[in-house]
Amino acid sequence: MTIDGSLGSSGYGHLPGSSGYLDMYPDRRMSIFSNSYVVRLALTAGIGGLLFGYDTGVISGALLYIKDEFAVVSQSSFLQETIVSMALVGAIIGAASGGWINDSYGRKKATLLADIIFALGSVVMAAAPDPYVLIAGRLLVGLAVGIASVTAPVYIAEASPSEVRGGLVSTNVLMITGGQFLSYLVNLAFTQVPGTWRWMLGVAGLPAVIQFCLMLCLPESPRWLFMKKDKAEAILVLSKIYDIARLEDEIDHLAAAADEDKARKSEVRYLDVFKFKEIRLAFLAGAGLQAFQQFTGINTVMYYSPTIVQMAGFSSNQLALLLSLIVAAMNAAGTILGIYLIDHFGRKKLALSSLAGVVVSLVILAASFIAKTSSSSNGLYGWLAVLGLALYIAFFSPGMGPVPWTVNSEIYPEQYRGMCGGMSATVNWVSNLIVAQTFLSVAETVGTGGTFLILAGVAVVAIVFVIIFVPETKGLTFVEVEQIWKERAWGSDYLYRDSLIEKGNES
Repeated sequence: MTIDGSLGSSGYGHLPGSSGYLDMYPDRRMSIFSNSYVVRLALTAGIGGLLFGYDTGVISGALLYIKDEFAVVSQSSFLQETIVSMALVGAIIGAASGGWINDSYGRKKATLLADIIFALGSVVMAAAPDPYVLIAGRLLVGLAVGIASVTAPVYIAEASPSEVRGGLVSTNVLMITGGQFLSYLVNLAFTQVPGTWRWMLGVAGLPAVIQFCLMLCLPESPRWLFMKKDKAEAILVLSKIYDIARLEDEIDHLAAAADEDKARKSEVRYLDVFKFKEIRLAFLAGAGLQAFQQFTGINTVMYYSPTIVQMAGFSSNQLALLLSLIVAAMNAAGTILGIYLIDHFGRKKLALSSLAGVVVSLVILAASFIAKTSSSSNGLYGWLAVLGLALYIAFFSPGMGPVPWTVNSEIYPEQYRGMCGGMSATVNWVSNLIVAQTFLSVAETVGTGGTFLILAGVAVVAIVFVIIFVPETKGLTFVEVEQIWKERAWGSDYLYRDSLIEKGNES
């Protein structure tokens, strides 16, 4: 650690973030499907995202039948809200603790723990004799989802070549949106089956069991192994990902990062995130993106899309559910587009273009509802609202869907990655809870049109935030990303100090 309290140099020379390692060696680039081993790692870890998405989507349909079975739930809005939101409370706790679990015990063990808790929670929910046991099951499932939301992006990022890291991390987001779509299909499939909601909630345990079995056959994150446990085992895993020339460079990068870790304190505490300027800047960018992902309204749309459709004038439950299913399908399709764009177009540009489209679509939604309240003809404005809803998903899903999770998986130094990832995921879940709990109340106070105008204003603020605080990390190694924050924190002083440290190392 340097005298001024910064984290010092990587020890092997300055790799300019503007050019990137792979610009120097273009023949070493890999495509997203060139290594089936890496794809298997990403898809297996991404099952955690499937559980995440399924749980957020399934409760909307299950709640209809829970109210039919338990009269006390039907008579209490508070119980209904608690059943829905208890999973979010659990996710906040799981995300907050998930960073520590990841750093202390590894990404693989964190995933296995999440699977066990999720399967247990699914069984508790399916067998619940009363709504209070159901709430306990929702809390367990939420804990697992919170841990998985931290673990899956980090595991995928640390096993991925930098040039396809964004696309592979985005497969986790694709699993989330796919899980939401699957939940709508499962809700429809079990509507005529005895036990209805018990099947809807209990079937989620199956993917958790599948992921648990698959993860037993997969390795720990190679970066975590190298830094925390077994360098030889880490190199063995890396050899399955890279060819010989690239492997040597990756090992050199990890060795340099390990040397830097030795210069830091042996134990990292949460307050250390705010102690060093570089880490503060990285956490501000990561947590800010997670907050804006929620406060620009995505889960307002996903949780309440049937309600929004009915607010727009379509009273039929069947039509509302059908349009909501289409919205979920568009969300998944947009994420597939994002997987391609994020490593070709870049994280920052993708986020900015996505937010610009979100602003336009939210203004259309606001205008349609405002016009609807002052007009006797609702049909035209109702379809205009549906158009705004579709445009919102079309713009949001390729950009602000995957970008926050991808950026958070790659902007923190190894020693802080689990902890900061957990903290930023906690910000996401807290923001999610706030939005879910306030949307209908705000809509009642200022009107649905006014609520969408507020969200549009938040999206404008998000654009300014991304321009100022979020760097472009496309194609950069983890070390190059670290150097971006050092340069932002210390400017030319960092470059001068870095050169002095390198000269000292040479001598």
